[in-house]
Amino acid sequence: MHHRHKGKILDRLKAPREMMLRNLAASIIMHEKVKTTEAKAKAVKPLVEKLITSAKAKDLNARRKLISVLPQSLAVLKAMDVLADRYQTRPGGYTRIIRLGNRVGDGASVVQIELV
Repeated sequence: MHHRHKGKILDRLKAPREMMLRNLAASIIMHEKVKTTEAKAKAVKPLVEKLITSAKAKDLNARRKLISVLPQSLAVLKAMDVLADRYQTRPGGYTRIIRLGNRVGDGASVVQIELV
């Protein structure tokens, strides 16, 4: 039974899955839009939302939390400087998922996840 299990497994072990989601979140923060599969986009969306919300605090604790999650230091800088100011008055909903169709090779549904 699959009761009370949050999140998707994405056909990976725990450590590679978490690192993939952390890298994807850093790419979304740095480039502001990324083309990926629908399952990965739905899995990374809550992570990006929580990171931007914590960056809005603009204190040392928020910076340390971002450093512990995001592997790239440029993503931490952009989240603290640019995105925290942009979304200061917005209560949530920083990302949007736009469906692009299916991939030719395997038929997976491809989406673009972007910052609003």
